[in-house]
Amino acid sequence: MWLYFWIGVYLLLVLYLTLRHVRGGDSEAYLVNSRKTRTLPLVFTTLATFVGGGTSIGLMAMGYESGFAAVGIGVAYVIGFFILFRFAGKINAEGAKKSIYSLPGYLNLHYTDSGHRRHARMFAAVVSGVNIFIFFFLLAAQFVGMASLLRYAFEIGYVPAAIISCLVVIFYTALAGLSGVILTDMIQFVVILLMIVLLFIPGIWHDTHGLDRLSELPATMLNGTHYGILFLVGLPLFLAPSVMVRMDIWQRMLAARNPATARRASIISGLGMLPFYIIFPLVGMAVRLTITQDTAPRDVAYLFINRHSTEFVLGFAVVGLLSALMSSADSFLNIISISAVKDLLASGRGKKRSSGAVRRSIRITAVAFGIIALLMALVFPRIVDLMVVGLGTIVIFVPITVLALTHRSVHRWRMAALYSILSGFVVNLGFFVWGIAAPQQFEAKASFIPGFLVALFVLLAGMKIEVRSER
Repeated sequence: MWLYFWIGVYLLLVLYLTLRHVRGGDSEAYLVNSRKTRTLPLVFTTLATFVGGGTSIGLMAMGYESGFAAVGIGVAYVIGFFILFRFAGKINAEGAKKSIYSLPGYLNLHYTDSGHRRHARMFAAVVSGVNIFIFFFLLAAQFVGMASLLRYAFEIGYVPAAIISCLVVIFYTALAGLSGVILTDMIQFVVILLMIVLLFIPGIWHDTHGLDRLSELPATMLNGTHYGILFLVGLPLFLAPSVMVRMDIWQRMLAARNPATARRASIISGLGMLPFYIIFPLVGMAVRLTITQDTAPRDVAYLFINRHSTEFVLGFAVVGLLSALMSSADSFLNIISISAVKDLLASGRGKKRSSGAVRRSIRITAVAFGIIALLMALVFPRIVDLMVVGLGTIVIFVPITVLALTHRSVHRWRMAALYSILSGFVVNLGFFVWGIAAPQQFEAKASFIPGFLVALFVLLAGMKIEVRSER
């Protein structure tokens, strides 16, 4: 009964926010919240995306599967936000001055021009296409998490649960845009905080006997080496810089009211997320200590909250996790839809489209992309792998993005940048497939390391060749 009560409250809230924002006629509001977001909502929406449902459930699953290896991701992200601080002001200022709405838009602006139209179309297609491919994995991970919760809570099959999850996310994202996403992110982050204090921390403390029982776990789960030394070492070296090339982070930095707000939010967000990346893996480790039978990692979150909840709290916790999942899912779906319409499709058009036409195209694209991500969640319901490959593949954009942010004229290296992305993507995907097919030979979750190294090497080699040809 209480579960249905909380579900009803949440759906009414989503409906209200949707109707409030669907009437907006300003494309700036739909795309970047009119570039007027203050520090606190900017921090909340950033944290809600980074520690939201898919990430929280994914980290619990990783904690159950590998222990403290998951904490390494949090440490890497803290480092990454300090790197972002160096560039956040410039991203915001240049975005407002040149009407940039996304990372692909920024890269297209710097590496293409009207004198090389064929390259411009190809570059836009590769940058946006690879980014969209990456965020499909992250979006699918949210649907897997939502479906797992609904399956247990309402005792329905995984397939109908996934379909319901997809429909709710598509409905809200397609109509509300970023301004609505930021509002729900703030609410959902507060819900996550309440669950941390009232449910997760007391539950962890109880199940682990004040953390004393953690010593019963295998040594590799305690020292973070469950996925191997390569994965652990690669996180701060290669994953940390990925923060500055995540499309959801760029969207937040571009939505800030001014450069100072963008810089301030990056520091606060970085420091604020680390506790979550410690607590969520501990939930998974607690479940491993208390549940004797093997269980699918994606189900760990529900098993934990069911163990530590009354009916009233269980309903609130399930809806809280669902709302957190949606906070990430709507962000990811919003991002890839905007990128496809503004950066990919627009590159092949010669005339400027009206705000209404742009919003309609984004909404149609959101529906199509949501369905594709749903199919991925049905075919490959492994939330940890979906999350890690999505997060890891982003690093291939680090070399060309750093170059564009630190050099005034990078157009001369446009071909090197194009080959850098393509080679890094192919290598990363190849190693991931190899790891999935033969896990005893290579850890799939470390595929981002060779992908990053190849992308960097190809860019540097291409720049050197270009310099020699100019002499």
